[in-house]
Order: sequence, then C-alpha cells, then structure tokens
Amino acid sequence: MNKLLDETLSIKIAQSINSRASTPFDNAYKAALSTEGAKYVQGFLTFVGKPYRPIEHSWIELGDTSSNDSLIRIVDPTLPHLKKNPQELWYFAAQKLTVKKLKAIIEESKEDYPEDNPLPIYGDPPYEYYGDVMLGGQDYLAAYQAAEAKCKEINQLNPERN
Repeated sequence: MNKLLDETLSIKIAQSINSRASTPFDNAYKAALSTEGAKYVQGFLTFVGKPYRPIEHSWIELGDTSSNDSLIRIVDPTLPHLKKNPQELWYFAAQKLTVKKLKAIIEESKEDYPEDNPLPIYGDPPYEYYGDVMLGGQDYLAAYQAAEAKCKEINQLNPERN
C-alpha cells in the first residue's frame, strides 16, 4: 500500500528549508531536523516517464509507525522540484532512521570521512552493488526490486514512451 503523500506539508517544508532540486538526501535531512516526530527515510521513487527506472531518493515520514501504515504520511521536501503529478509518485522505503540516530551517523561520518558527503547512508558495510545503483543490503535490494516492478508496470501503460 502506498502511504499518503502530504503535498501541502511537503511544499511548506520545502520552502522553509530552501530545498534544492538535485539534493533529495540533504533536503530530507534538513526536513527531519526541522520537523518534530519525523523519521528520515531513504529508498526509491518511481513515476511514469523518464528515466523509466527507480531513482534513489529520500523523504521523511510522520505519524504513528507502531500501529498502522495507513496513518503514516510521506513528506517529500523535494516534491516541488519533481514536476510530476503527486498522485503518480510511488515511494519504496529501504531504510528509516530516527532523528537521533541520523544525527549520530552524520556526526560519526563527518569525523571518520571529512572529505566525503555523509548522505546518503547505506547502513553497515559491506555494501552490495546492483547495476548502477549502490545499495546497502537486503532491505535496499527488496525496496529496489519492488520499485523496479512498479516502474515496469506503470511505464508499460504509458503510450508516450514509444
């Protein structure tokens, strides 16, 4: 089941953090820090059209994750830059982090690898590679495969592709 994308809050948060088109991981990080009760999520986004494959993406989720997925809202601070119909976006989570855990990982990464961007976060090494996309482990593989299947499904129905 696709969780509900909160378009209004996505746009509001995007404006408040000055989100940029090419930085979904940084956008989600800033949004998580500025939004109470947020979880930082990394995974994949699919939609009709180019590039006809899942893209690695990040967003935040709000709501009671302990009870029911239908109560969770997706807030995507990169949404205004996607230029896609929000009803035709599908999100596939590979990893969710609390703000506390996210901050700790970022701090450790900056200390251990100061020359590298700490985002995206791929979990514990060793990392596995699938195609051109660097993925963490089995959670990333499962999310990628689900996103890839959805991408094939929605793009088969798109006559503009041919």
